Amino acid sequence: MKPREYCCCAIPIVNAGIYTTLVTQFVIALVVAIVSVATPSIVGAATPSFSASVLGAVCFVAAAIQSLGFIGVAREKPILFRRYVTLHVLISLVAFAIAAAWAIISAARHSTSKNNCLTDFFTEDMRSTLGQKLCDIIPWVDVGIMGGLWVILAIFQLYLFIVLSSYSAGQSRDHEKYDQLSNDSIPMNARNDPWDSTTEAPRSPQRYTHVRNESTLSTADVLAQPQLQPNNSLSHHSDYQYQPSRKTSTGGTGAGAGGQTNRLQKAQYQDNYYNHM
Repeated sequence: MKPREYCCCAIPIVNAGIYTTLVTQFVIALVVAIVSVATPSIVGAATPSFSASVLGAVCFVAAAIQSLGFIGVAREKPILFRRYVTLHVLISLVAFAIAAAWAIISAARHSTSKNNCLTDFFTEDMRSTLGQKLCDIIPWVDVGIMGGLWVILAIFQLYLFIVLSSYSAGQSRDHEKYDQLSNDSIPMNARNDPWDSTTEAPRSPQRYTHVRNESTLSTADVLAQPQLQPNNSLSHHSDYQYQPSRKTSTGGTGAGAGGQTNRLQKAQYQDNYYNHM
């Protein structure tokens, strides 16, 4: 059944509409059950004596089943609500079948209903004239009322069943979409913390791998550690600065002497550097 947005033309099905539907069905079932067992028999009913008790018991069960629907809606349990819809449909079919059977039996036994009417409501003197006419009409009127109520309630219950099925379909659809958020079979469905998205690769002694290792030290421990200084001989010498001599502009002899001096200083600098490695 396709999910619906509204019921009864204007009531949102979530959640006022579905609660209204459940309450309506509970009231209908309870009223029919009470009327069946607590009121006297009608003139046009020519049914067995236990017929009212059977219909009343079935309607009481139907009213009790509505509690499953309330629980399924209040606690968001789609499986329970689907089972409720199934049980509700079954018990409703039983109740309507019993009511239809009693109406058909009453229509088929019209003569019995007429005789009961004459015996219960008219004296011997009135049975031949007025009693015959009224007791011939009243049972048919009662049968017509029973049939009309049966049709009206059947149409109304069919509409309420559409509302229930629509809500059940929407509830199941929403839960399936919610469950897909944690479904690992869907590609690119991993929604981890972006700060924990990188995993630590296994360490290899032969090859360096750039990984992020979690620190086990606190800030106070890091600040309390001693400062480390370079421990090689180069860090303690500052006499390796290369100071080239200025070139003279007084002729070729001066330029040659300046170039030779630069080469000697460079060779001395390289010797000092490699001797302290």
